[in-house]
Amino acid sequence: MKKITLLGSLFLSLFSQAQTFTDNFDSYTAGSLLGPQSAGAWTTWSGTTGGANDVLVSSDASVSGANSLHFVSTVDGGGPSDVIRNFGVLNTGQFSMGFNMKVATGAAAYFNLQKTAVPGATYTLDAMFADDGTLTFNQQTGFSATFPQGTWFNFRLDINFNTNKWEVFFDNVSQGYFSNSVNQIASIDIYPVDAVTPFNADYFIDDFTTTITPYTLPALNAAVTYESFNGGNLAGNAVPVSFKVRNLGVGAISSFDIAATYNGITENKSFTGLTMASLAEQSFSMLNDITIIGGSNPLTFTVSNVNTLGADGDAADNVGTLLIDPVVPAAGKMVVTEEGTGTWCGWCVRGAVYMGLMADKYPNHWAGIAVHNGDPMTDVTYDTGMGALISGYPTALVDRGPGMDPSAMEASILSRLIVAPKALITNGATYDAATRTLNVSVSSNFTSSATNAYKLACVLTEDAVTGTASGYNQSNYYAGGGSGVMGGYEVLPSSVPASQMVYDHVARVIQPSFAGSNSAFPATIASGSTYTMNFTFVLPATWDETKLEIVGMLIDASGKIDNAGKATIAEAVTNGFVAGIKNLESSDLSQFDDAFQIYPNPATTSATVSIQLEKESTVVLTVLDMSGKEVASRNYGSLNGASTVNVNTSNLQAGVYLIELTVNNQKMTKRLIIK
Repeated sequence: MKKITLLGSLFLSLFSQAQTFTDNFDSYTAGSLLGPQSAGAWTTWSGTTGGANDVLVSSDASVSGANSLHFVSTVDGGGPSDVIRNFGVLNTGQFSMGFNMKVATGAAAYFNLQKTAVPGATYTLDAMFADDGTLTFNQQTGFSATFPQGTWFNFRLDINFNTNKWEVFFDNVSQGYFSNSVNQIASIDIYPVDAVTPFNADYFIDDFTTTITPYTLPALNAAVTYESFNGGNLAGNAVPVSFKVRNLGVGAISSFDIAATYNGITENKSFTGLTMASLAEQSFSMLNDITIIGGSNPLTFTVSNVNTLGADGDAADNVGTLLIDPVVPAAGKMVVTEEGTGTWCGWCVRGAVYMGLMADKYPNHWAGIAVHNGDPMTDVTYDTGMGALISGYPTALVDRGPGMDPSAMEASILSRLIVAPKALITNGATYDAATRTLNVSVSSNFTSSATNAYKLACVLTEDAVTGTASGYNQSNYYAGGGSGVMGGYEVLPSSVPASQMVYDHVARVIQPSFAGSNSAFPATIASGSTYTMNFTFVLPATWDETKLEIVGMLIDASGKIDNAGKATIAEAVTNGFVAGIKNLESSDLSQFDDAFQIYPNPATTSATVSIQLEKESTVVLTVLDMSGKEVASRNYGSLNGASTVNVNTSNLQAGVYLIELTVNNQKMTKRLIIK
């Protein structure tokens, strides 16, 4: 049953009577299309009722009565159901929309709000209820909430267009609010789509309700409608601030004063020479940056003295407030996002957009790694390891936690930033431009005691990667705007030519493996100790060394990334190369753990080194102290198969030494403790 009623206004006299629409779908025949039964209340993206874009009324599940709407799609790109409910163009007053929904466990749901009467022109809001139970709005990267799966819950969105406050409720409990840079709606589009593979959109909607409360414009009225600061939400960041003022009066606005207040400091500024017509909106910036402090503190903008006439016609919209509750990063913490992507993947442009946003907002606390699959930028070792942890593309892993849509990564990044790391990571390097040999040292300074359950890996990523082959063409499902706004990809073709594509954060190589080296640390690690592992890379001529970044990653026993360090080659060279355990990406040894063992360890007067060789090889054993100084060395000539050699340690002082094994000019190192 659908119903339209008029409610007496509970708001100020400037607000008119509210109009409410409700539809619980119980007056319709189950198994028949919605549109033809709704007397024009519901239509489709194509503007017609009935047809392929309409949805069948369902009696499979409901909250009230017998019927609901069931949206299902398992195809790439979603649909074909594409149902529209028109509100009329709304950009003043207040609006509330609510409905009961049930999203199948492990499935997705989606709707968008359109700005204009013609669908597809501008997407005001994209609401993605993802497979992992996370709701995100693509236009509002700072908002996310967790919704219940496999059960009914009530979703509600309350919008005050005058103050640009959009608040989300689950079962009448607020999940937070935000301002929207596109502060106008005309319709809701309900479209079943899943953004990650395997594609599975499956959800019911029942008891759909909207309430529209119009607003009467006074003679003169300036409203603060949008407040923002440009930069990551991290304590200590100095960021520029901006706001929007909208003319919510009948007369034009030529000037106003603004006061911006944060942390007890107020900046006053006058804006003159304006020509703001009725309902026009304009962005403005303050002169001074603000330094974000810890704790929850308001950033407030107050507009006054409109047209030098003092008070305007509605004081209720003169103040805009943004509550800033920044993350205080743990000392030395850097979070890693590995994103599974590929040029063949049309949704993966979303990953590129959000990876770029994170790089801009958190340059000193975040390392992004785009792990390509099935295209010319694929590193097989990295792709294989990544593929074992994700179920589709694009998928983001934040510190190798649960897979998620890239649009949801920011909340996980911020939650990880506050977790104190086990060790601080520093990258050093030497680089020989003639041979293109890059020697990297990754040093781990432990802030608390640990064990050798921790592993170490080193990654090289490259920005500004281009190519001319067809494999560099990027598939783009956002072409034409039908899937919403996505960082400009909506105006690019469905296959973006290689000549127009530039790829960042590309994973070029990971050593020694996706899981990391299990020989980087001794059995017991004391707090305050530092251990270093060395990696050698010979850079292909096609890689631009000025665009490479070194990412050293400390991986815990569960396989999650505990901490990371990031540096360009130039920065790493400035840090200085530190000699340490040498890593080999490949060797004539069989699997490292079985091939090279030292026992007893700790030792007293002697230690035995066991070696398992896969073929006849020249073997040299060298004992080094922790500074890298050679203590003893012996060439054992050609050995094959299982061999053991004895190391006399009776003349060595108690301490930690390095046993360096050279097999056919390739080196591996393990620690030996002498008591």
